[in-house]
Amino acid sequence: MRKIIITIDGFSSCGKSTLAQQLARKLNYVFIDSGAMYRAITLFFLRNHVDWNNSEEVVKALEQINLDFHYNLETGKSEMVMNGEDVEYLIRDMLVAEKVSEVAAVKEVREFAVKEQRKMGKKKGIVMDGRDIGTTVFPKAELKIFMVADPVIRVERRYREMLEKNPNVLLEEVKDNLQMRDYIDSNREFSPLRQAKDAFVLDNSKLTTEEQLKIALKLAKEKIATVEEAI
Repeated sequence: MRKIIITIDGFSSCGKSTLAQQLARKLNYVFIDSGAMYRAITLFFLRNHVDWNNSEEVVKALEQINLDFHYNLETGKSEMVMNGEDVEYLIRDMLVAEKVSEVAAVKEVREFAVKEQRKMGKKKGIVMDGRDIGTTVFPKAELKIFMVADPVIRVERRYREMLEKNPNVLLEEVKDNLQMRDYIDSNREFSPLRQAKDAFVLDNSKLTTEEQLKIALKLAKEKIATVEEAI
């Protein structure tokens, strides 16, 4: 069967990663969490006191970063590995969440990440989620999905997620963080968050994970069948 590239873009806490992982599993594709890559870079910068407003420092720091994904058999998920260290849990920390949009807006960081992401997609058969995957990383992807959800619902989702890791996190704190990230993601100079013209808009405000997967899987199979017919 001919493999395709599937991109899933959207704002934070729209359920992109959940859908991407489920869809990849159903299609036997590779799931790539582009957001985890930016979070890992942010973690490295914070650990090593890198000034991301200094281009020279950023370039030197990026030369020291090696990113990879390892599949965890116990959790059934791909986990972020940076320089040989599994940092999946660390990159979900609130401190990283507060800074990741700033780091991801840096031109050199985006160029580095996009280059790595394109390498991962050379053989196709991938599902990648992020902010600019369908517009910048893979503008010719066969299937593009743009996810949206009611802001109130997004805040509630992120709050529940963060609460598991930090019982002291405040709802207002999460709301402020999401609003800040939305603004930075949409207004950054390089590869801002935009809906691709040929993307299918999936509003999952009132959908269960099973319902959204059913919709995405139908879209994917239809697109794969179209590609097969064109061979």
